[in-house]
Amino acid sequence: MSTRDLYTTAPSTSTWQVPAAGAARFNWEYDMEDAGRERLLALYQKGKDKQWDGATRIDWDLDVDPYDPLGTPDEVLNLYGTRHWAKMTEKDKGDLRRHYSSWQFSQFLHGEQGAMICAARIVESVPDLDAKFYSATQTMDEARHAEIYGRFLHEKIGMLYPINDNLKGLLDDTLRDSRWDMPYLGMQVLIEGLALAAFGMIRDTTDKPLPKQILAYVMQDEARHVAFGRMALRDYYRQLSDAELREREEFVIEGCHLMRDRLRGVEVLENFGIPKREAEELSEQSEFLHLFRKLLFSRIVPCVKDIGLWGERLQKAYLDMGVFDLGDSNLDLLMTQDEEIAERLDAERFAAEERARVTEVADAIAEGAAGE
Repeated sequence: MSTRDLYTTAPSTSTWQVPAAGAARFNWEYDMEDAGRERLLALYQKGKDKQWDGATRIDWDLDVDPYDPLGTPDEVLNLYGTRHWAKMTEKDKGDLRRHYSSWQFSQFLHGEQGAMICAARIVESVPDLDAKFYSATQTMDEARHAEIYGRFLHEKIGMLYPINDNLKGLLDDTLRDSRWDMPYLGMQVLIEGLALAAFGMIRDTTDKPLPKQILAYVMQDEARHVAFGRMALRDYYRQLSDAELREREEFVIEGCHLMRDRLRGVEVLENFGIPKREAEELSEQSEFLHLFRKLLFSRIVPCVKDIGLWGERLQKAYLDMGVFDLGDSNLDLLMTQDEEIAERLDAERFAAEERARVTEVADAIAEGAAGE
């Protein structure tokens, strides 16, 4: 079935064109012995070593109930406790869970395609060859993630949502900017940082094995991507003037507001016949949304601070958003945990498969002995 047939509202066109800006940069220095390149080259090696196949590493035979794909409790749904909830049947509630899961994973999917294009743009525009090498591995990672989320939506949920306007706006701003560092800042820091927190919240709360696998394995890759962005931007931003740093801080502030406003899922409520203004009000009244928003910035704020964008105006914006204190979060610890969770899932799965093989052999031996 065509993806277009699965959209709740079909996009007006099958493609979205963003005019390219900036220069493609070649670098004729191929010496990889420079000490200053060791960190990025080590990350490049790790990116090569950690490539994996989503068709085999993920157990696609696991069943998913499309009307409760994540095991979402009633209390976290924006309509819970409202007059609309009181009128809903159990079927309606199942439909609502399906729509919310479709909306979330659709935005993940569109974001991953955006990440793939931004990573390819970094390969084209970044001046250093080691950064080009690593970005090439990230481009492959993001392609794999888009493949996996697309398959999950097609085969397990059977419904997609178009790209959210705010996410589309941030991607547009990121890709149109001619400065080579902006795809790093827009994608590696803002979109990837927020996505990681969203992935992690679902990974750590769902009791459904297939989405848990998908999110854990994607996050293992994303931990490297954020490390790459931090390395490259921290070094580069030390060289910029105060005026240049302020320009990038303004971009971060605007991007954070866009991403915060993206999170409401108003499109879902509109599909249930609730007018947009009321849908926005209901979303803003959700206690879960307020908590969700704060947690979603747990990866962005410490990263922004770490790369050297921490001027007075940016700090005030984070104070106003109620996320300033997240600047002291231990980002390295979070990323290490992301990798460990994926490795633990692999170990558990391989152990279960080994036990099944041993049992199968033992049964075969016993059956043969009984036959004799």
